[in-house]
Amino acid sequence: NQGRLGKELWTAGESGEQISLYAGFNEQDEARYIVEQIEQWTGAGNTRASAAILYRSNAQSRVLEEALIRAQVPYRIYGGQRFYERMEIRNALAYLRLLLSRGDDAAVERVINTPPRGIGGKTLDMVRECARSREIPLWNAITAVIAEQALPARALGALEGFVALINELDSGTDELSLEEVVEQVIQGASLIEFYQKEKGEKGQARVENLEELVSAAKQFVAGEDELPPLQQFLDSAALDAGDAQADEHEDSVQLMTLHSAKGLEFPLVFLAGMEENLFPHRMSIEEPGRL
Repeated sequence: NQGRLGKELWTAGESGEQISLYAGFNEQDEARYIVEQIEQWTGAGNTRASAAILYRSNAQSRVLEEALIRAQVPYRIYGGQRFYERMEIRNALAYLRLLLSRGDDAAVERVINTPPRGIGGKTLDMVRECARSREIPLWNAITAVIAEQALPARALGALEGFVALINELDSGTDELSLEEVVEQVIQGASLIEFYQKEKGEKGQARVENLEELVSAAKQFVAGEDELPPLQQFLDSAALDAGDAQADEHEDSVQLMTLHSAKGLEFPLVFLAGMEENLFPHRMSIEEPGRL
């Protein structure tokens, strides 16, 4: 800390328990260990709510959440959303859903103007009206409006750009791995670039979450059924997002960032991801000393 002022610190309190260190093989092994320790803790008669898992970046919660879900351990994210409920993740998943089915109206609605591409409210209203009157999906309505030249040139150009983007993102995906498909969509849809423009730590957190989604795709193991890996991955994400967080008054493990944990105390605390470039974070090397 280059700006640290001179001071002497001491405590009159009694010595507590020694800190335990576990060097996990990877983040999955670390999450498995943490969940096992929590199960031992609760098995000894302690409450889940007395245990907290702290991490530097919100993106780290994904692996921890999956481990807790597998072990059927209730949890809550303090002051935040679950990984697959976060806006940037839902946007990326909507793009991926469109690769599988252009008839997914909810996905079209979510990403047709995300990032902004000049498709205004009046244009969207006309597309929706076309879909309703002809009883066709929104995607088909978009292509019909384009074919019939039913809008001003600027609006038509924006719609044509959207259609071209989705088709381009879908091109060649049969030859790509699941990880490569997810990365191609995130990069091709300019989601990283879009969220990098968001000022402050929030924008950086959104970028890290999208990078974590690529990691999730890399680690995903598809089953042996006939569904394509992308469909299985999206189904798995939907299941994780669908499992609601524990109720506020339910006995549940607490997950939170180190910043959110300031001023709080828990009998059992895990600090996850204590490694170079993560904690300390590559963007703020001096931060751990202040925390």
